[in-house]
Amino acid sequence: MSAINGQSADVSEAPDFDLDGDTLREECGVFGIFGHPDAAAITALGLHALQHRGQEAAGIVAYDGKRFNTERRLGLVGDHFSSEQTIQRLPGSAAIGHVRYSTTGETILRNVQPLFSELASGGFAVAHNGNLTNALTVRRDLIRDGAIYQSTSDTEVILHLVARSRKTQILDRFIEALRQIEGSYALVALTNKKLIGARDPLGIRPLVIGTLDGKYILASETCALDIIGAKFERDVENGEIVVISEDGIESHKPFPPMAARPCIFEYIYFARPDSVVHGRSVYDVRKKMGAQLAVESSIDADVVIPVPDSGVPAAIGYAQQSGVPFELGIIRNHYVGRTFIQPRQSIRELGVRMKHSANRHVVRGKRIVLIDDSIVRGTTSVKIVQMMRDAGAKEVHFRISSPPITHPDYYGIDTPKREKLLAATHSLEEMRRFIGCDSLAFLSVDGIYKSMGYEQRDPVRPQFTDHCFTGDYPTNLTDIAVETGKQQLSLLAETA
Repeated sequence: MSAINGQSADVSEAPDFDLDGDTLREECGVFGIFGHPDAAAITALGLHALQHRGQEAAGIVAYDGKRFNTERRLGLVGDHFSSEQTIQRLPGSAAIGHVRYSTTGETILRNVQPLFSELASGGFAVAHNGNLTNALTVRRDLIRDGAIYQSTSDTEVILHLVARSRKTQILDRFIEALRQIEGSYALVALTNKKLIGARDPLGIRPLVIGTLDGKYILASETCALDIIGAKFERDVENGEIVVISEDGIESHKPFPPMAARPCIFEYIYFARPDSVVHGRSVYDVRKKMGAQLAVESSIDADVVIPVPDSGVPAAIGYAQQSGVPFELGIIRNHYVGRTFIQPRQSIRELGVRMKHSANRHVVRGKRIVLIDDSIVRGTTSVKIVQMMRDAGAKEVHFRISSPPITHPDYYGIDTPKREKLLAATHSLEEMRRFIGCDSLAFLSVDGIYKSMGYEQRDPVRPQFTDHCFTGDYPTNLTDIAVETGKQQLSLLAETA
């Protein structure tokens, strides 16, 4: 129990008090290169830069002119792809790679990407960032028609659709497959002659084109180009397919034109701060979000403190706008993974101290403004606020540089179900009392758009995919609709 303005907040109110689960899980990261003699080694370096997008598994497929060579492992890139022996098992001048966090499918080796299959036209490997919202429906139809699945990943749907196509050219088969899927995807695929990249018609997930020594590269973020000294050329456009071969690069746009709606969370949380996404510096955008937060919800305070690391740029912006000094009042331990000792609730609750510790000299006796990028279930926020109070903070004011998350994601972000989202089940005052802070405020939805250079959110044609805040899902959610219909039929049967 912790005292809050004379009241008490019981952390046991938190649904499933799991500090590791109280976060927005990264999606995935993809990388590909064509025509370079060190393709696998460069891909491994690119995946290192994209490690923040997925820490559960990594894989590389390389083609040496005769055969495809594959290495897929559970764990971090550096654990498996830093040795010369591993890279030597991946010869060839073309390769694609993937880092994974499982939004669909278990964390088991058979789900690790890139996925590979021998088709009638030759080998075909694919790696996917995003989530298909009709994958289960298509999967059921394919299995009924005799398809045999080797994984539980939604990405395997793409392999089967390509394999079943009657088109003669691999690009045509790939396009036909993409016409049958819904949701979000940034894909890299490798054949014996081509490296292919594709983004969904709305461009929800990012994909960029770079060059190194005159050879083309595809990557989820520009930071993967920077680490290898590659030059950024441009973004793959929404709905575009690029084909890289010995003849150069070709662009294909097989879908009806649509206004792009990239995911707003790339700017809020997922992309690395040193990346440039659709022409915008992620670091600069996060600072602007913090500054806009100060405009909307400033308060008298002595010091601005970020919740590291994701809250740092927004806290800098907030401090600059408000004139309140910025200090590192929380120090993060970068060498801790998931909380590994969890025999009892009391021990699990101590897990946050393994990852964050208070800088007492900065906190003691101060009125502090804590800046974080989001609140998911709120359980970590409870412990962070209590940590500040234990360190002697006079007042703790919590400010969030994004709007309240009220809806789950189905496009590649692993969010809890709606009933587990704190903002979906609590009012602002209830959230404040639950977290234990003296005041609580979020950046408004229009504030997000102002930070991105717009006056406000366009209610008719929103400029970004922002469903977690608004409930405005930009694509069909076929699998969700099917499951909801089954549940309703089941309830009707029970009451009949």
